[in-house]
Amino acid sequence: MTHAVLVIAVTALVTLVLRFIPFLAFGGKRETPAYISYLGRLLPYAVMAMLVVYCLRNISFAVAPFGAPELISCAVVALLHVWRRSSILSILGGTVCYMLLVQLVF
Repeated sequence: MTHAVLVIAVTALVTLVLRFIPFLAFGGKRETPAYISYLGRLLPYAVMAMLVVYCLRNISFAVAPFGAPELISCAVVALLHVWRRSSILSILGGTVCYMLLVQLVF
């Protein structure tokens, strides 16, 4: 029990310090460098693309169900996002769709 509490405390402290570093480095009167602003605009899209590739990397089109649950769920995510522009709704909707397809259909 003590070990688990210490691990959580250290993890929380490291996370907190990492979150404060940008404010210490660029806060106040210093202007944020252009490359940091560029990365701030680019990285969220790059991370999402990397997560999509990671999630879809093991689809086998040679074996049933031929990737159908994954592809249908991706379509649901895209449609929900185009419709409502809500990341939370898109992610939750896609997850629920995938789990229902895997557990009940395929």
